[in-house]
Amino acid sequence: MIPQNPHYKRIATEEGWMTPELMKMYLHILENKTIHDPGFFNLWGFFAQNSSPRAKDLFARIQDLGERRLSDMDATGIDMQLLMLTAPGVQVFEKNIAVDLARSTNDQLAQTIKAHPTRFCGLAAIAPQDPESAAKEMERAVHHLGLKGALINSHTQGEYLDDEKFWAIFEAAEALDVPIYIHPNSPSPQMVEPYLSRCLDAAICGFAAETSLHVLRLIVSGVFDRFPKLKIVLGHLGEGLPYWHYRIDFMHAGIVRSNRSEGVKPLKKKPSEYLRENFWYTSSGMAWEPAITFAQKIMGMDRVLYAMDYPYQYVEEEVLAMDQLPLTLEEKKMFFQTNAQKLFRLE
Repeated sequence: MIPQNPHYKRIATEEGWMTPELMKMYLHILENKTIHDPGFFNLWGFFAQNSSPRAKDLFARIQDLGERRLSDMDATGIDMQLLMLTAPGVQVFEKNIAVDLARSTNDQLAQTIKAHPTRFCGLAAIAPQDPESAAKEMERAVHHLGLKGALINSHTQGEYLDDEKFWAIFEAAEALDVPIYIHPNSPSPQMVEPYLSRCLDAAICGFAAETSLHVLRLIVSGVFDRFPKLKIVLGHLGEGLPYWHYRIDFMHAGIVRSNRSEGVKPLKKKPSEYLRENFWYTSSGMAWEPAITFAQKIMGMDRVLYAMDYPYQYVEEEVLAMDQLPLTLEEKKMFFQTNAQKLFRLE
């Protein structure tokens, strides 16, 4: 049992959940093979159908928004969780189903938060399949349900948000002044095959590769020149991108100078500047001091937030390790508490 810290609150900012309704719909997909998405079948074929202790444990924990989750939080000294609908969320469904499911899911999340307002806050699920409806649902969730932004589980059936047909979502987020959390998804069908035979498609590699690709597509497309106040949050300390700044800038400049591709036009800033100015980073799944302190140094102390990645990575010792980071007490409070409070407007 880890006690709460007297100097700061521990706010965990990438904590997964799922409704029993959605789990039943995932099981229907698995049993009837109604979609073509090898990454989905590899991931949820394990967690929803496998009888191993690891799978059964996650299957139970991810659907619990009551006493078990609260007990786990108490055991690890977590004061509050920022809840987000686990990948791939509603993004594997036909448009009309996804829109309705996002709305009902957000209503259920709001009721949970209302029941435990000091322990839970949350991000809205939206359906990028219908960008205009997604923008309206984001507005409803923020203004009427009190949710703190929106979650998008990266690609939607192989499509990425750099396509301008999706930009109503960014326009809404910028107008509402709330962040969009881009959480990993299994690599899309067109890129997943080389990962599958070695089980590299999920958190070990494929998640980061897929999400970092998505982010670079957004930057190179000019999203942040069009929406300069847009706020994006990435987990896992940025899916590797903070460590690639120099090479990304160097190679992007060369592509622009040589007019190598119609898909790459000059930007107002270097790619790394957008990564510093429009992005925030959580430590989910990356409880490793060298990586955290590097991200804080490169991205800024005010840009890095604590996350556990519950229930996928529910490890008590990692919380204690984070308490021992070589930071001042003020910096630890920023990492665990005040950066999250400021970004997500938490009371």
